[in-house]
Amino acid sequence: MLCFYSISAQTKVIIRGCIKSSQNKNIVGASILFNTNNSDYYAKIDSTGFFSERIPSGKTKVVVKHQNYVEKQFFLDLSQDTLISIILEKDNSILNEVIITNTKKAGVTNLSGGKLSFNLSELATVPSVFGTTDIIKILQLTPGVQNSGDANGYLYVRGGDPGHNAILYGGTPVYGMSHLLGIFPFYNTDHIKEVEFDKSSSNSKYGGRLSSTTELLPNKKIPSVFHIQGNIGVLASQFTLAAPISSKTGFYFSARKTYIDEIIAPLIKSGSKNNDVQGMKYGFSDGNFTFISQLSEKNLFYIDAFVSADALKVKDGNLALRTNLEWSNFIVSPTLVTTFSSKVSMSNAVYFSQYSNDLNMEQATIRFGVSSYVKDFGFNNSVKFSIKNMPIESGVQYVFHDLQPQKISVENLTNLNTASQDNTINSSEAAIFATIKPKITDHFNAELGLRINYYTSGTKIDSYLHFQPRILLNYRVNSHYSFYTSYNKQYQYLSMITTSSVGIPTDFWMASSEGIKPQSSDEFSIGSSLNVTKNVLSTVGGFYRSMKDLLEYPYGVTQFNEATTLRSDLLVGKGKAYGFEMMLRKNNGKFNGWLSYTLSWSDRNFDKLNNGNTYFAKYDRRHNLSLVGMYNLNPKWNFGLTQVFSSGNRFTMPTSWYFVNNNPVKEYSKYNNAQMPNYLRTDLSVNYFFTKTNKKESALNFSIYNTLNIDNPIYVVLNIQVNEDKNSVIVEQEKKVLYRILPSLSWRFKF
Repeated sequence: MLCFYSISAQTKVIIRGCIKSSQNKNIVGASILFNTNNSDYYAKIDSTGFFSERIPSGKTKVVVKHQNYVEKQFFLDLSQDTLISIILEKDNSILNEVIITNTKKAGVTNLSGGKLSFNLSELATVPSVFGTTDIIKILQLTPGVQNSGDANGYLYVRGGDPGHNAILYGGTPVYGMSHLLGIFPFYNTDHIKEVEFDKSSSNSKYGGRLSSTTELLPNKKIPSVFHIQGNIGVLASQFTLAAPISSKTGFYFSARKTYIDEIIAPLIKSGSKNNDVQGMKYGFSDGNFTFISQLSEKNLFYIDAFVSADALKVKDGNLALRTNLEWSNFIVSPTLVTTFSSKVSMSNAVYFSQYSNDLNMEQATIRFGVSSYVKDFGFNNSVKFSIKNMPIESGVQYVFHDLQPQKISVENLTNLNTASQDNTINSSEAAIFATIKPKITDHFNAELGLRINYYTSGTKIDSYLHFQPRILLNYRVNSHYSFYTSYNKQYQYLSMITTSSVGIPTDFWMASSEGIKPQSSDEFSIGSSLNVTKNVLSTVGGFYRSMKDLLEYPYGVTQFNEATTLRSDLLVGKGKAYGFEMMLRKNNGKFNGWLSYTLSWSDRNFDKLNNGNTYFAKYDRRHNLSLVGMYNLNPKWNFGLTQVFSSGNRFTMPTSWYFVNNNPVKEYSKYNNAQMPNYLRTDLSVNYFFTKTNKKESALNFSIYNTLNIDNPIYVVLNIQVNEDKNSVIVEQEKKVLYRILPSLSWRFKF
């Protein structure tokens, strides 16, 4: 449909309009190209699908693309300003095993400023431990993200700590980030349509973290027909149900569960004499729910919910020890999106998010317990509009934090003596933000943002007003080459305190209170993007980040002493990180994938550690190299390969021993003075499709994790032997390995 209105003739004309689906819904995420006089012009499309571009008059070729719709091309003879409405048809590129590769969306695409978007359905071939797509593991294969090794499901981005990263589920923060030891994927990827990853949290609507933001976007399309899909594996299974209630209402429901305790553990126990194996039980379950309703032509209402529960029990008869560790997440967020016009839309959401963990240990006559939780009650408002064709997004946010960093109790069961420490913190955080995206010239555009935060935990000394500017400048030399530079200022008011070097979730969250200042960072980055060929894209870049008021807790699970407080146990310091990143990616064809490499440094400086001298951060890994390859042999077979190499992380090792009263005493020279062995891992996967159409799928997945069976230790134990005369010490390192070769078999279905 074309609608024209006349103005006086001119050399350049303005073409504006919107992009809609055949169901008359605005389409977000499309790209539109105008080719006139052998020159290309790319229009910026806002979140409502509206675009506007000033181009030379004359005969113009228009090309519109979207990952989920058929590409559309047509010609216009422009002599005056023109208003158009473009209708795209749904992409049914996979029908009866006929694949149209040129309309297939790439698994990974670049957003502005080096940000990445992931289409999880296109990354199903990437090998994983149990044959299901793992979002965290995929992110660890991209530039700027450290490989955390085995037994760890956290993210370490551009020299930051794991608590410096935000994970948003439909816009709601999730504080518990992994299942035990990072073995299982934390999110059911069948329920999540897309993932957007911002290494710098450069969008002004993001706040509260020094490092990255990962936004998980559940499907918001109302299902037209009933369908179910899932995965049945050796240790866990999952399913996702999509059901329409009416033509304007529907829902998605997903669930996962392990059956380690019910099936696998008894098999191991029956053939093992190892008391440690017999006395350990672990299980988890999680669920996702999304309800969608088109209340009216201009109002879309949906509810996102996520719940997870993990339990680890250990019983050691030799030590008379019983340990029970439980942790859980629960979030719910109703949202109303109102579209006032093709240029103006507004989103309002309220949310509740809770994470808690509870550790109980009983040995002989002593019972010990430590628990923590963090609860958020929040509101998010966002308005998207444009002024003179310049996209603008602004809004207000508020969240009330209710935290209990540590609740500790010690009970003597013999004489009933008890001691305890209990502390709770309440704080509030309010913010206003605005982002504008001016187009300065045909080749030069910017993204300028400002976030203003006010935080208080009840006293004047614990109240802060912070201005956080975000600047992104992008220059496009031509349609094949562009580069950018950016600056981001961040403040973080809630800090995750890690207490374990492996993925055992005894970590707790601490709010800025009692004189504990918010953490802050300044980050500069620069990068470029080059289309080497039609299907091959290369990106290179560098970054520098300085951080202040970092927190360190140099004890284990807890430091219990009635004479001390948690505040006095925390150490405050600073740090910096810098490095080089590159990525070479092939998007289409039978073979696709990417190669990424990161060269980086990260160090810390705490007055009370390492004699006040600067030392390497725990996850200072000099080199990180990842290769991901996916090959579609034919409609029945496809293969995946992942090759990972990284330098070992840092740890502290004694450098000498001496004797005091005939007892050996360790002596340390520097903090984090030693390095673990280099990490090397090769993963393979094979998928065989019994059936593969747009509505039905039946496939068998065989994956091998750590195919070459390389020992990658998660930590090192020092075995010390003293001779009979007690005048010499022999120290041997013993490497503790969690994973060796791990094959897995699973069946994926959809109908």
